[in-house]
Amino acid sequence: MFLLFRALVLVLGVIVDRVFGDPHTRFHPVALLGSLISVWGVPARYVQYSHQIQRFFGVFLWILTGFLFTLPYALFEWYSPPILYLIGAPFLFSSCMALSGLLAHARAVSDLEDLEQMQQNAQYLVSRDTRSLTREQALSASYESVSENLTDSVIAPLFYFCLFGLPGIAFYRAANTMDAMLGYCDERRDLGWCAARADDVLSYIPARITGFLLIMYFWCIGRGKQALAVYHADRQKRPGYNGGIPISLMAGGVGVQFEKPGVYVIGIKERTLDQAKDNISRAVVITTLLFILCAVSILLLFQMVHVQCMM
Repeated sequence: MFLLFRALVLVLGVIVDRVFGDPHTRFHPVALLGSLISVWGVPARYVQYSHQIQRFFGVFLWILTGFLFTLPYALFEWYSPPILYLIGAPFLFSSCMALSGLLAHARAVSDLEDLEQMQQNAQYLVSRDTRSLTREQALSASYESVSENLTDSVIAPLFYFCLFGLPGIAFYRAANTMDAMLGYCDERRDLGWCAARADDVLSYIPARITGFLLIMYFWCIGRGKQALAVYHADRQKRPGYNGGIPISLMAGGVGVQFEKPGVYVIGIKERTLDQAKDNISRAVVITTLLFILCAVSILLLFQMVHVQCMM
């Protein structure tokens, strides 16, 4: 019955996320994870070592951090009674995916009129310097983050939960958080080398699932050709193997232009991001629902096959 339970927790966990959102407390599991990473993820602690030794520390501490964060989720998955599992697992699940938090962070930028406050709030979502951004550029930073994190914060966690249960979603969240904090080409390059490479690998398949679902959605609303045109033209402008897929498809599908000043422009501007922000949020929610529908169907199908094989 474990696949049936997994399907139930998948649905209940998303409901918990939508009802309760992302609690802002330092005792949230991911906040505690961030505190742990901030203890060891300080490049200044390792400046006396060679690049190779710094990479060794990065690999070792990446493994250790992933293990420590995943262990409580794994123990709960393996040893909790069925009733306790069905009650507690949706809350543990929701702590590792962030659909509501993602949309809330975007609204915290787009709902403002004061440009300086928009710039400050956008800084929470992206690594670029937001102090000189125009309103459209601040909105671009915000909704680029939403588009990319449709993979990182929603589809990929759901994907690894479907495959491996609570340990899968927890380990992915640990890996993605380490990449978010350390995976940059600055003084963190060597310490965060493992975090960046591992996140590329772990997000590779989920990013392409996200892209396929976005294409399905945009095709259904008559924007499939535009989404694919921007995907083919602009996806490689975004550094990395994965981020350019959802960003380019979202830009083409809703008809907006994402811009990182001095670095890239993705999409053709048919309307402003103020006009399109609700369409982007709708695309994120519907893509998530499409994944859940497909995942639950597959889990239940495998459960039925398993039951038939046992008879």
